[in-house]
Amino acid sequence: MAPAETPEQIMHTRTVTADTVLSNRVDLRGYPYRLLTVVANRGIGAHQMTQAVAAAEVLEALGWELVTISEIGNSQLLYAVMRRR
Repeated sequence: MAPAETPEQIMHTRTVTADTVLSNRVDLRGYPYRLLTVVANRGIGAHQMTQAVAAAEVLEALGWELVTISEIGNSQLLYAVMRRR
């Protein structure tokens, strides 16, 4: 298991991995921005989609809403953009 991103890293990159969200290793209460990107970087295809959607559902329970899910270029990463309600 990879180490959780620090609050400073998340604030600087405005990104958190789906793995960190799903393993409950992040506290976004102090996150100062309205938008956040969740990156699903494990597996391929359907597994990444499952990971991104599952992380979005966890964050929705914490006051965030899903804006969109997208793959950018050939990065083989899936991005879920979340907006704080």
